[in-house]
Amino acid sequence: MSSDTSLQKANARLEASLKRLEAAIDVQSEREGIVSGVEEEIQRMTADRGRLAGDLDAALVKAERLEHTNREVSRRLVSAMETIRSVLERRKDA
Repeated sequence: MSSDTSLQKANARLEASLKRLEAAIDVQSEREGIVSGVEEEIQRMTADRGRLAGDLDAALVKAERLEHTNREVSRRLVSAMETIRSVLERRKDA
């Protein structure tokens, strides 16, 4: 009977060890799922960052063009106003 008892104890220890191993595998699997989810989110964020950087570059180029155009329009308006003043002055003197 001592042999049976030793065998039963060994079997019980083996079953307990298998349960702990299964639990550890479950925990590891869960952690891998979390890591995978985080990696996917990082990839999405990196793609978004690249897209936003491109959009920002395009917006900066557009802002520079608008600023240049604004200066040119302003210069032309000043020139037109000076021409109008000159014409009005000539008519006034005539």
